[in-house]
Amino acid sequence: MPDDGSKQSSTVWPLPKFRFQVSIDGASASFTEVSGLDMEAQVIEYRGGNSKVFSPVKMPGLKKFSDVTLKRGVATTSSPFFAWFKSANLASVVRKDVTISLLDEAGGVTMVWTLSNAWPTKITGTDLKATGNEVAIETVVLAHEGLRVEGR
Repeated sequence: MPDDGSKQSSTVWPLPKFRFQVSIDGASASFTEVSGLDMEAQVIEYRGGNSKVFSPVKMPGLKKFSDVTLKRGVATTSSPFFAWFKSANLASVVRKDVTISLLDEAGGVTMVWTLSNAWPTKITGTDLKATGNEVAIETVVLAHEGLRVEGR
């Protein structure tokens, strides 16, 4: 009798990445793609003058977070991102928390990435082509001040 996989552990298989949801300040929005969920610690090199080792010590420095890029289909209604982008002035900007949740087959949340104090730095409208048959996609780039990752 062939193995139907029912005896396998659910922790063996990696999660698929095609089912996710994005919430901006508590309101859900649909996107086709999310990228840029990465962070790094800058490296500080230091070597004391009396060190007998001829190489520096490497220590963690400031944390750096990449901008997050969201892509979505253009709809007939006006995009809320244009208003949010236009609200940014030199001295003030409306900052919002953004939650990106990876969902399992049943729609349950498996992983959550939370962007703190995000705001749009760039909006790219769709390209237009008379001979094309693709969906019109707009791109929104968000800067943020922190990325928190939580598993289930």
